[in-house]
Amino acid sequence: MESIWTLIKVTAMAGMGGTGLGGVIGALFKRDSDRTASLLLSFAAGVMTAIVCFDLIVSAVNTKINIFAVCSGIALGVTVVYLLNFFIDRITNNEVSHIDKSHPHTADDLDEIIHSNHLSVHIKKHDTKLSLLIAGIIMSCAIALHNLPEGMTIGASYANTKGVLEGSALILSILIGLHNIPEGMAIAAPLINGGVKRRMAILITALSGAPTIIGALLGYWVGDIGSLGLALSLSFASGAMLYIVFGEILPLSILMYRSKLPAFFVIIGILVGLLVIYS
Repeated sequence: MESIWTLIKVTAMAGMGGTGLGGVIGALFKRDSDRTASLLLSFAAGVMTAIVCFDLIVSAVNTKINIFAVCSGIALGVTVVYLLNFFIDRITNNEVSHIDKSHPHTADDLDEIIHSNHLSVHIKKHDTKLSLLIAGIIMSCAIALHNLPEGMTIGASYANTKGVLEGSALILSILIGLHNIPEGMAIAAPLINGGVKRRMAILITALSGAPTIIGALLGYWVGDIGSLGLALSLSFASGAMLYIVFGEILPLSILMYRSKLPAFFVIIGILVGLLVIYS
């Protein structure tokens, strides 16, 4: 039971602490630096890629479960997150004026990736409370889509180390906390601009990180069932994280800072990840 509470506390700090800190920064400063956010996201994506590819997937293979089961778990993780994101985009994108045929086929701003831009549209139009509620629910679902898989990687990695918080599980927690800071900034801004008091906006932003805890518990529970459960938990979480990194974070970071620097920060992140795993 103690190991479960440790997992909850760590993922709460990574999920709610990271987004909450971002909310505080978003409340104190009018604008955030796209370049800084881009490089932070690129570095985190590099380390996550290294941990997923050289630790979590390797651990899934080492369970001696059929390699096709591992590949299927990864493919399932990618497919589920992609389809859910596609469904939310399909509902919301036509309501945001600048998202048209000329827009990149991916998010080019942090507001888009969590659909806080969709909520901003309804706030600016002074829409009905029902419309605002629906937009808020959609934004919450979009945030959960990112936080659940992130939590699952921590939980699966934690199960892989048999309930000991070390190595990749600890580093993933720190990285996800850092990754959630700019996300929290993007959540807080439209809330404050829409008239929500700063303290309430920070509280709502922090609570948006709660799905990370649910994901961690789910990843740990499945991973603790046995070899098959561990392999499926590791592979599904890896696939979901790979889609988030390559389908969303990296395209976003490059569009936010159109230079070679994001690529170098990804490479640095991969090297740091290798050092963490093998040192």
